[in-house]
Amino acid sequence: MKFLKLALVAAAASVAMGGAAMAEELKLSYNVGVASDYIFRGTSQTLGDPQVFGGVDVTYGLGYAGVWASNVDFGTNDPSTEIDVYAGVKPVIGDINLDLGVIYYGYVDDKAPKTTPPVASPGSFSYVEVKAAASKAFGPATLGAALYYSPEFPLDGGEALYYELNGAVPIGEKLTLSGAVGRQTVDTPGYYGGGLGKSYNTFNVGVSAAVTDHLTADLRYSDTSKHEYGNAVFGNAFTASLKAAF
Repeated sequence: MKFLKLALVAAAASVAMGGAAMAEELKLSYNVGVASDYIFRGTSQTLGDPQVFGGVDVTYGLGYAGVWASNVDFGTNDPSTEIDVYAGVKPVIGDINLDLGVIYYGYVDDKAPKTTPPVASPGSFSYVEVKAAASKAFGPATLGAALYYSPEFPLDGGEALYYELNGAVPIGEKLTLSGAVGRQTVDTPGYYGGGLGKSYNTFNVGVSAAVTDHLTADLRYSDTSKHEYGNAVFGNAFTASLKAAF
């Protein structure tokens, strides 16, 4: 809890200082979309069913904050809606773009899963992560790395760390090829053998197309190293999505 409080205070202070350091201009943006599946770090959050999502973002100088929501399905007696709240700063050092922030993954009707036989509550699906990411342009391509730390992963999973390498390169006037390779680690073997799953590797690769100035289509393949844990959640998947941003 001390770590969380310190992280939130630091993020808020960074946003304030970042905004004051530049010519202040408040900007508001919106996004809404649909997808054939909700894939998060290689795992389905809707048991392979379609996703509907949307969010609102505000930027002020270097600082940003936003809220994003989506339907989810982890099984019976589980939350049906995810609402994320986040904030941070995006400073630039030389030709390196940084993204430092805090994310709260919240779930409406956050109920503990049913157990057979009944045991003590395995905890909550909601959790917090601290994010540190960096990216750099190499000609037309962009390469990046990201690190996410959670002091308490879902379902009493304990400390968790996700890190990835990612990249993107245009392959035409309106097409972009992108992908990422990452690893999710969970230190404490909580419910389900460690949060929502044991440690695993994941990757994705796909192509996005700028249909219009505000509409983007994406076709992506993703997979993980945990097929034996539950193929419906951790298996490979082709996902198609359509997102509008204003």
